This record gives sequence, C-alpha cells and structure tokens, in this order.
Amino acid sequence: MAKKITKKTDNQATMEAVRFSKRDSKYFRELILKRRTKLLRELGRLTEASKNTVQEYSGNHSTYSLHMADQGTDAQEREKTFLFASREGKYLKYLDRALRMIDDGTYGHCSECGKPIQKKRLELVPTSRLCIDCKLKEEKLRPK
Repeated sequence: MAKKITKKTDNQATMEAVRFSKRDSKYFRELILKRRTKLLRELGRLTEASKNTVQEYSGNHSTYSLHMADQGTDAQEREKTFLFASREGKYLKYLDRALRMIDDGTYGHCSECGKPIQKKRLELVPTSRLCIDCKLKEEKLRPK
C-alpha cells in the first residue's frame, strides 16, 4: 500500500515552525485572564448602574415630577451605559476566543497569512488575529 504524501502550505509550515513556548502561552493566558477579570468587574458595575436607573423610574419617583431636560439626560446616560456594556460584551467574546486559540495552538499567528504576530502587538492587543501588515491591508480596504 502506497503512503499518502501530503504537502504542507507555507502558512502551515510557518505556524508549526514558530509555536509559542509554554512560557509564552502561560504569559499570554494570564494577561488575557487579568483583562477578562477586569472586564467582568466593569460589566457588573455597568449592569448595576443600569438597574439603579431603571429602579429610579419605576420607584416612588414619578417621571412627571422630573424636568424634561433631566429625563433626556437620564435617557442619554442609560443609552451610553447600554453601548458601553455592549462593547465590553463584544470584547469579552474576543478574549474568550483568544483563550481558545491558546488552547488549540493557533494563538499568535495571523489568521490571514499565517505568519507569527509580534509579541509586543499581542501584549498591547491580546485579541489580535492579524499581523500588522495584514491589519494595515484590511484598514486600507475599508470604505471611509
């Protein structure tokens, strides 16, 4: 029976040749977990703030007793809180994805070209999936 020979692409060879060490993987896992913990605390604070605002409106205070400017400001604050919570929730998903990538050995490699992402970039943006070159290309392609 003949042996099946598979040819690796350049991207696969690059990813295998430049795997993160266990020490690097541990470092980035801890970095991501710290950011995740901080983010969860912030989400809890935002959730509590939005509950307090809702309780103010549903409690003894009548909306008719507030001035229209106050109502508008409060509505704007609730909307801003919701947008922050939404953004933070999205970032939480990115952090979780990065943890899964560490587990499966794909963390630190560009999802576009397969080349290693600079460690300095990953320290600043641990959810990065693109190397600098591919990120710049992506930015140029985005409509303004």
